[in-house]
Amino acid sequence: MQEIVSKVIEFLKKYNLYDKTIVVGFSGGYDSMCLLDILADIKNMPDFYDLNVIAAHFNHNWRGEEALREQEVCRIFASSKGFEFYTKTAQGNIKKTENDARIARYEFFEEAMDEYDADAVFTAHNYDDNAETVLYRIVKGTGVMGLRGISEKRDCFYRPLLKVKRSEILDYCNYKNLSPNNDSSNSNTIYNRNYLRLNVIPSLEKINVNVKDAVNTLSEIAKSDNDIIEEYLNPIKSRVLKELGKINASEYRELSKPVKMRILHEFIQSLDLDYDYRKVCEIYDFIEENIRQRNGSTKSLATAQWLYADEKTIEVIPAKKDLHKEVNKMLELEIKEEGKYSYADKVFEIKKFEDKDLFVFPASTSSFAYVDLTDIKYPLTIRTRRDGDVISPFGMTGTMKLKKFLNSKGVPRHSRDNLVLLCSEDEVLWVVGVGLSNKISVKDKPTHVLECK
Repeated sequence: MQEIVSKVIEFLKKYNLYDKTIVVGFSGGYDSMCLLDILADIKNMPDFYDLNVIAAHFNHNWRGEEALREQEVCRIFASSKGFEFYTKTAQGNIKKTENDARIARYEFFEEAMDEYDADAVFTAHNYDDNAETVLYRIVKGTGVMGLRGISEKRDCFYRPLLKVKRSEILDYCNYKNLSPNNDSSNSNTIYNRNYLRLNVIPSLEKINVNVKDAVNTLSEIAKSDNDIIEEYLNPIKSRVLKELGKINASEYRELSKPVKMRILHEFIQSLDLDYDYRKVCEIYDFIEENIRQRNGSTKSLATAQWLYADEKTIEVIPAKKDLHKEVNKMLELEIKEEGKYSYADKVFEIKKFEDKDLFVFPASTSSFAYVDLTDIKYPLTIRTRRDGDVISPFGMTGTMKLKKFLNSKGVPRHSRDNLVLLCSEDEVLWVVGVGLSNKISVKDKPTHVLECK
């Protein structure tokens, strides 16, 4: 039993977590009860007095009274160990799929982290879980990345029992006289992982009794090979993957197909999406069809996520029904005079032009512009777009609909509702980051300076 405790102690020291606040995903099953019990013992050791543990239980609300009883068992056990208990019951609208349940569970863990200002989340994945995960990914059709299995650490999520076998966990629980929950859904082979664990692995053990060891060895080899690939790909990735959920289209276009496929593997994995080789191929084909188009298209990735691609960018956007949620919260802001104005997460400034400004901002940029407001009267408004908006494009005498103007500028449809506009009633004077109206363009000398940052 001491060997498992030692492994967790080594893990805490390895990641410098011995005096941090830890949220533990606590279903009350054998794995998580074992982990929580070990942490309770460790916390009494001199080096770990400052370790703060929160037991976090998420009730998926799939099994009625049984789930409520398990929730109560978890509360009582956490309390007996002196740990704070944090719990939430789902509203009942989670689809009964492994992936949807996992997404909801991890969102709950992140909520718990925010609630307690925690440093890490521990989940109780073990050695056998890793073997099952690798086998599952082989069956689904994965690449080298998928063969790596479960990561010991990914972002704020840690797995201290990943080197511990399920048999060792069962022995520990029996030795300590623990009474874990026995989730009845774990025996339902309608779920893929249960089918693998209960049917496939026992069949494979007839060929190799140590099949779990063999699969975990494969996982270690894949990790090593992947590290080599990463070493050579990192310079490319730094140019292509600029930020989470976005790919630099111009850099991506220049890559060979195998490198593109590898980049997409990592891109999908970074989004925490369930994937296989077929899905990666579908995304590759979609991007190839749209990466040279001025006005791109969207493709559904998951319940709440879409992928957008055009000649400038490849990025993940919210599901279409969610696109306007935050935008609709923005109110119009009236500008009656020069000064600074806060709008959403931006600061908008309008001030009189001075000759020294030419040295500060030698030319207009996406967030800055020299303008002539001689013929413009206050009040003006800062807002997002609405039906009926028009603009007089720079260099033209007449007006055109804002929608047509944005089309001509190649502005992606999904980002248009987030654009900040400076307006005079229904006429747009400046689309921040896109372009100015001819009505405020400088003919002789600027009268004002606009900046939005």
